[in-house]
Amino acid sequence: MKKFKRTVAGISALTFALGLTACGGGNSTGGNDTTAASTTAATTTGETTTVTMADEDKETISGAAALLRDETLESKTIKFLSHWDINPVEGESLPVQLSMFQEKYGGKIEWIPTTWETRYSDLSTHVLGGTGVDFFPRDEECLPKGVINGMFQPVDDYIDLSSELWSDVAVAMDKYNFNGKHYAFVTGVSANNVVLYNKQTIEEYGFDDPWELYEAGEWNWDTFSDMLQTFVEADPDKNCGLDGWWSELALYRSGGEAFIEAKDGEIVVNMQSAKIEKAMNNMLDLYNKGLVMDKSLYDWAEQPQFMAEGRELFFIVGSWHIMNPPESWSTKIPPENLGIAPVPNAADAEHPWQDAVLDGFCLTRGAQNPLGVALYAECGLAAALDDGAKEVYDKQCREDYQWPEDVIAHRYEINDLARQYPVVDLAGGMSSDIESLTTSNANKSVGLNAALHGVEWATTREELSGALDVLVQEVVDQLAAAQSE
Repeated sequence: MKKFKRTVAGISALTFALGLTACGGGNSTGGNDTTAASTTAATTTGETTTVTMADEDKETISGAAALLRDETLESKTIKFLSHWDINPVEGESLPVQLSMFQEKYGGKIEWIPTTWETRYSDLSTHVLGGTGVDFFPRDEECLPKGVINGMFQPVDDYIDLSSELWSDVAVAMDKYNFNGKHYAFVTGVSANNVVLYNKQTIEEYGFDDPWELYEAGEWNWDTFSDMLQTFVEADPDKNCGLDGWWSELALYRSGGEAFIEAKDGEIVVNMQSAKIEKAMNNMLDLYNKGLVMDKSLYDWAEQPQFMAEGRELFFIVGSWHIMNPPESWSTKIPPENLGIAPVPNAADAEHPWQDAVLDGFCLTRGAQNPLGVALYAECGLAAALDDGAKEVYDKQCREDYQWPEDVIAHRYEINDLARQYPVVDLAGGMSSDIESLTTSNANKSVGLNAALHGVEWATTREELSGALDVLVQEVVDQLAAAQSE
């Protein structure tokens, strides 16, 4: 695989930093709200909170406002239904995106709380009741089922996808393009997973640093596997190799295609894909060589603390896992020894595909202030392109998370790979039947999970192909009917 470098600084790296998404019980994307500034005051009234940003940070991000269009909002409030609040409470930082929305448009966000478990039933109640909810956080269960159920509407009428501001997320926007209509404001893209490693362990075993291999164009499935094999064979009674419940997802999508995805506005099933077959065979090879930690020995739980003990070589997880003070890191790796690299691809891969998180929002059907939501989304895009916003975010990573400078820089580049070459699976947003067949978290012997647990891809494909074709066609027909209403 040839060497790929970052082409746009900031757009994907600030996905979480701008306060676009937040973690909550069971959040399948692993998203989190990482705000990027200090506050000077906060007041809370009912369901809204007003927080002001420190003057020096306001000045730092002021250049981003020049990227925003001039509009006047009749209503300054946009209503947000979610299990988490965009508005910070007293003592928390003001998200850059929200600060810009306040300063440029006089906007504010009214939070309508729900829970993770009841979010969709509550959404239905609000939409059908006409209570004026405007937007809802995008997650892997939203689309296309939310369109079929009459919960979401297209966003195309409120943005200009040909504009410079939206150009950096154009590829990602098309992941939710159904029959020529886009159903999400994608405000940022980041890698869903990264490879964490302990630099001390890498040095002790005489390995080349994974990031240096990446820069040399030599970080791929082969070098990944070779390092794991050398590591495990050095002490098979102690060393566990690869850990992380996110490994299946990351390694399967690193092949370049998802089971079910939107291509040129059409939903397609890729069960016969040569790319998926290659990715699954790679995962099966890791299992057969004994390079994947046997979680049955540990009560079916991850053991990330083995990373600090030198008993695991790689831990695949979202970077949100280290977006907190080091004393909270479950890997227990000291900050100075923390290493981060992209999930590798095949040695002959045409692109460095990454399992991607498309951060943003869905516009609810019957929204009373759709323009306000669009402008808020554009504040996120503008801030992500601004060097000043990046500076504020870097300060938080450096001071709050104690990330070394190389980790900060590497996460930018990894996220930019995801922005350019995103792989997104629609299975979770199709139907419960399709989700259980392909991406079940409860049964690790089915779908995308199976190969890393010893099941040959040919077996899985034969079991699933016929049923998936029928189930997906049902969803496609339902989607077309819903769009024609």
